[in-house]
Amino acid sequence: MFLLWYVLGLAAYAAFRTLPGCLYTVSPDQRAVKTRFGAAEVLPMVAESPDIAPPIDPSLSNEERERYAYPQVRVIGPGGPYFKLPWETVHRVSVATHAVDLSWDPSKRQDTIEAVTKDNLTTGVNGQIRYRISESNLYPFLFGVKSPLEHVMGYFVSVLRERIANFTDPKGASLLSAAEEEEVDESQGKGSAVELSEGVSINDLRKNLPLLNQYMEEQCRSTTGRYGIELDAALITEIDPPPEVDRALSAINSTRNQVAADISTARADSEQQITMSARAVEIATNNAQAEVAPLQELAGTLGTIKNEGGSSCLKAYLRNARVPLYGLASRVVLNNSRSK
Repeated sequence: MFLLWYVLGLAAYAAFRTLPGCLYTVSPDQRAVKTRFGAAEVLPMVAESPDIAPPIDPSLSNEERERYAYPQVRVIGPGGPYFKLPWETVHRVSVATHAVDLSWDPSKRQDTIEAVTKDNLTTGVNGQIRYRISESNLYPFLFGVKSPLEHVMGYFVSVLRERIANFTDPKGASLLSAAEEEEVDESQGKGSAVELSEGVSINDLRKNLPLLNQYMEEQCRSTTGRYGIELDAALITEIDPPPEVDRALSAINSTRNQVAADISTARADSEQQITMSARAVEIATNNAQAEVAPLQELAGTLGTIKNEGGSSCLKAYLRNARVPLYGLASRVVLNNSRSK
């Protein structure tokens, strides 16, 4: 009898100590994966159920798809309480959006990321990236690599440095507009415009930060299939060269701005001179037309008189037209010769 009570008490104690640990909950911003003796609960691959298969990342190549062919695990959604056996372990993962500084590195402490531009200038890059854990790719995040975020940051920084080292302004960093460049090309050729728009890599990077961020987001889409981390946005906010380089760039920018201002002033003066010349030609043309118009009208009138009244009528009209002129003339010369 004593042995029975001992066994019952031992069972009650074990249940009291074990059962509370077998119940767990999952918060709304979390997803959970349960493992049994360290092995995750993997969904079977059924050909009739394509939804069970992990999604294929289109950004991965065929060789990468074979390398990162991870199984699909059973995901436990928010809610609870859920029950687990004592030899099972629950791995909770937050699927909310997180932000991390670009300079974050668990192996060392640094305030910025150094990168070399295409003209061999060392510059510092700062910013943030926003990411979230992919619910449909929890296996690579939990069991694929030891520190997935560290791998993603290393991959991101490598792609960023490669892009900065080969970045070229797609617009050419030209001081002239497209229409003005066409005019210069037609009159002087492309040489002067290209020389005038010779760019500096750091200036090009600063002017095209949105384009650089977009490129980084596109290149890092494969992190979902590789590490189970989905990149939400790349926010590169600062590109700071060394102080001496920054001063030189400021001088270059000032010179370029002064050149652009001088070009604009010269173009404005030339356009003003062209406009004034065109207006002067128009005024002279109008004056000439005003002087010619009475003569043309008189010629038309004389022609009409001759056609309708003949030569005698025309001579009478001319004789009468001379009468007022005699009163204005100071001397009159008579010619006795008759015109044939």
